Amino acid sequence: QVQLVESGGRSVQAGDSLRLSCAASGRTLSSSTMSWFRQAPGKAREFVAASTSSGGSTYYADSAKGRFTISRDNAKNTVYLQMNSLKPEDTAVYYCAGRPAYVSGTYYVPSNYNYWGQGTQVTVSS
Repeated sequence: QVQLVESGGRSVQAGDSLRLSCAASGRTLSSSTMSWFRQAPGKAREFVAASTSSGGSTYYADSAKGRFTISRDNAKNTVYLQMNSLKPEDTAVYYCAGRPAYVSGTYYVPSNYNYWGQGTQVTVSS
């Protein structure tokens, strides 16, 4: 059974940076597509960033381009989300999601993922 555990969320000021981590167990990340999603109160869960199993390709939501970077350390079985220039509208619960590399489907659809973490809260104050 695959388990994903996020960490690193906290309250910060606008303009600050934050790095989220997602530690995986039960399956090696080198055989998984990994992504980050977020969900603000009263809103649907939305795609933030994705990384293919090798880490060779990454994809970002428009809201994340230029500010967020997804990366992975397959040796540590951990995926990261570096967030810079944070804005109040980035406030949300951030979730790590994964699926086997052979699973197809668009990256930005939550139902295309098999594994989810419990989420970590990020709050950005103006």
